[in-house]
Amino acid sequence: MKRLVILGGGYGGIKVLSGLLENYLPDDIEITLIDRNPFRSLKTEFYTIAAGTVADSEVRVEFPEDKRVQYMFKEVTKIDTENNKIIFEDPEDTLHFDYLVIGLGCEDNYHGVKGAIEYTESVQTFSKARHTGVAVGNLNAYGKVTVVGAGLSGIEVASEIRESRPDLNIRLLDRGPTVLKAFDEKIQNHVERWFITNDVDVIHHSNVEYVEKDGVCNNGVCYLNDVTIWTAGVRPVYLVRELPFEKDMHEKIIVNEYYQVPEQQNIFVLGDCAASELSPSAQLAGAQGEQLAEVLLALFRGKTPRKPRPIKLRGTLGSLGKSDGFGNMMTMPMTGLLPRLAKSGVLWLNKRH
Repeated sequence: MKRLVILGGGYGGIKVLSGLLENYLPDDIEITLIDRNPFRSLKTEFYTIAAGTVADSEVRVEFPEDKRVQYMFKEVTKIDTENNKIIFEDPEDTLHFDYLVIGLGCEDNYHGVKGAIEYTESVQTFSKARHTGVAVGNLNAYGKVTVVGAGLSGIEVASEIRESRPDLNIRLLDRGPTVLKAFDEKIQNHVERWFITNDVDVIHHSNVEYVEKDGVCNNGVCYLNDVTIWTAGVRPVYLVRELPFEKDMHEKIIVNEYYQVPEQQNIFVLGDCAASELSPSAQLAGAQGEQLAEVLLALFRGKTPRKPRPIKLRGTLGSLGKSDGFGNMMTMPMTGLLPRLAKSGVLWLNKRH
């Protein structure tokens, strides 16, 4: 018997699993999926948990039941690539693999800012998003919330909190001259106007020097603050960063066209952990997962895999509360209700896959 281990049941890992289970598998292949939670969590919706607008049960999805797959819900502490083993919190507790898929996602990148780890909230994991939601929900009227980072996550977190808690004072610290620097100018202007209309204070050209329990120091000015939420960049999880493989400047593992690690071709990497010319996203991880499933099926059947086609992304969608949004749809910048409805549709599909 040969064991395939899938590390992480996120957007990439679940596409690999479903792609395999939808096809005939040789009898000598065992599949084990390892995740810290006994459910899939839809990370693109974690901002709603942080804002308290959605119950956390709404962003949980059950893993597929199939006798061909075993599940382990444990915390991994090390990936032993030399001995082809996964090590858990108990060092005596290990799992051997013949093939390994790494789709463990990312974690916050604090860029060495003093106090950021200790004194900021996060939306990078299910448990951290829940913790953030409790911190925001417990604030008294006129409490102060600062969101650090004005990319897609920061925009959605700040706008959702504004909708859920109109009594709070919300500040958004943006490193650049405009929010969403990777988006079209039409979208940038729409989001800027939304924040002005909804009384969210956006401070551009920010440079956070340090964070304290009750404040944030930015460009020499220290703001009193009750809750600070960090959305200023991510990097692969530490389990991936410590692996002895070649990585790019973003600490992501360099893979070949079949998502294999060139130095050890029984190991495959996708999503936020793999180097790519495309920007990281749930959509990219899912597309990579579909292609990797085809690669694995060919290998399991003793065939040479077909070279995967270049991935073409369909665009990016973001929300500004429940009735406004933005996004690049079919390469066209869109704002207002239509992209917000489209984002809800994507969520509906993900929950019912």
